[in-house]
Amino acid sequence: MDKISKIPKIGAPTITRVFAAAKGPYGCAWKIYVEAEDPDGDMDRISIKVNQAGYGDYPTDWITIKPQHRKHLIGFLQWNTFSSKAPYLPEWTQISVKISIFDSAGNESDEMTIPFTFESGAENQYPLPAPFNQGDIPRIGNILVDLYYMVV
Repeated sequence: MDKISKIPKIGAPTITRVFAAAKGPYGCAWKIYVEAEDPDGDMDRISIKVNQAGYGDYPTDWITIKPQHRKHLIGFLQWNTFSSKAPYLPEWTQISVKISIFDSAGNESDEMTIPFTFESGAENQYPLPAPFNQGDIPRIGNILVDLYYMVV
C-alpha cells in the first residue's frame, strides 16, 4: 500500500504544536495549549468539535482569534469541565476534542485530535513542554460545551 503524503494547503493556517493533559478529574479546568502559524496573518477562528463516548458529537464551538494573534498564535484554550447538565460523570468517561483553525479566506488547517479521560485521582498539574513553558502564555478563549450524562 502506498503512503499518501500530505501536501500543505497554500495559505492555510498550520497548527505546529498542541499539548494537553490526557486525564483529569471531572470539573477540572482543562487547558489545551496550541501554537499555530499563518503565512497570510489572517487566522480568524478556532473550531472546537467535542465527541463524548456513549453520547456522540456536540455542536461545534467557535473561538474568535484576536488581531494580535492572527499571524502567530500561542496560548491555551480553557474548558471548565463541570456541566450544569451533568452533576457528575462516571469514572473513565472518554471525550475527544478536535481543533482546527480557519483564516478569513475560509482556508482550514489540519484537524488535531486531543483525547481526554475523566479520572478522579488524576493529577491536574503537569510540566509543560516547550514552547508552552516560556513565561506567561495567554488564554485564547474558553470552550463552552456542556457535557451530558446519559442515564440508561
